[in-house]
Amino acid sequence: MAGKSVLIRNAEIYTPYEHIRRGFILVEEGVIKAIGKESYSGSRNGLEEIDLDGRIIGPGLIDTHIHGLYGYDTMDARQESFIEMSRILPRYGVTSFIPSTVTSPHEILLNVSKAFKSAYDAWNPSMGARLLGLHLEGPYINVEKAGAQNKEFIRKPSIEEFMQYYEESGRLIREITVAPEIEGALEFIRHVSSLGVVVQIGHTNATYEEALNGVLAGARKATHLFNGMRGIHHREPGVVVALMSSKSVFLELITDFIHVRPEMIRFVIDYAGVDRITMITDAISATGLQDGEYELGGLKIIVRNGVSRLANTGGLAGSTLTMDRGFRNVVSLGYSVGEAFAMASTNPARAVYADKDPGIGMLKPGFKADMVVLNDRLEVVATIIEGHIVYSR
Repeated sequence: MAGKSVLIRNAEIYTPYEHIRRGFILVEEGVIKAIGKESYSGSRNGLEEIDLDGRIIGPGLIDTHIHGLYGYDTMDARQESFIEMSRILPRYGVTSFIPSTVTSPHEILLNVSKAFKSAYDAWNPSMGARLLGLHLEGPYINVEKAGAQNKEFIRKPSIEEFMQYYEESGRLIREITVAPEIEGALEFIRHVSSLGVVVQIGHTNATYEEALNGVLAGARKATHLFNGMRGIHHREPGVVVALMSSKSVFLELITDFIHVRPEMIRFVIDYAGVDRITMITDAISATGLQDGEYELGGLKIIVRNGVSRLANTGGLAGSTLTMDRGFRNVVSLGYSVGEAFAMASTNPARAVYADKDPGIGMLKPGFKADMVVLNDRLEVVATIIEGHIVYSR
């Protein structure tokens, strides 16, 4: 489809804000040119036509927090691992992703940053899911809420150290998770936010007030809400309530029904509103593989029945969730397909400033032609990136 004009017709379209039961999408040079509610009436000369026979099409899914899958891990610090993740993810409907690190020594994070830039420079739309940027999950977090992060390497925020990662990555660090209550965090958040990097609050024991101070300093997002955070108490609402109450903050949710009970997922969506939720997987390298022993940031992980836990404590350690399964889980809670697309595509793009010039995360003229085709069971039939069919079954 590269360089061609393509007409996708007989499609059930979710933009996601409009639902068109039988419509068309015209793509030119990898960008959406037009969307219509009726049959296409323009010239068909030179058009490649794709008949979806009434199947669902919506914006490609965007995973902004994923550590790995199929044995590949961000912490491999190899171009190949990022490229292979890109190649595999479209089978789950993912058209863009942000690989996540874990807390590690300085030299390792430098090597990851370099490898990411190499992969980013090598990528093209026909290869697979777009690399949107790098997410540093730590190392500037609270040791009391380390979760599956190696406590040995947790440290105080350092602007100087961060800038080394930032420059080595080609200024492609898109997100960083920080605990706002630790020494130097607020100054760090202000500086990093000024660069356009999205600061997430996570792995934190912050009080309600400390979390609000982080938001006021520029934090824009919650790292996997509830997980790795101080709990809610009626006399100390804590970080969760502060983030849910801050209308400028996007809220990550791992929608595997393991990290957060379905009832709590429904509560957060209903309280905060669909437009603030960003579905993520937090998937680790064991995703797509058999149960067994694995590693995450030097920590031993055991996966049983698809649930990943630390070998020494039994605490949850990432997930084996895929975005398409998380999407179906949210729909099973009673939310519409359009609302699920908003939470799995549009909001993730908005949260990391990826919805402009030209944007992703929506089906709209002027946006990149990143799309996923689903059947009536919401299973992935095809994935399209900038007009390239990169996966089909």
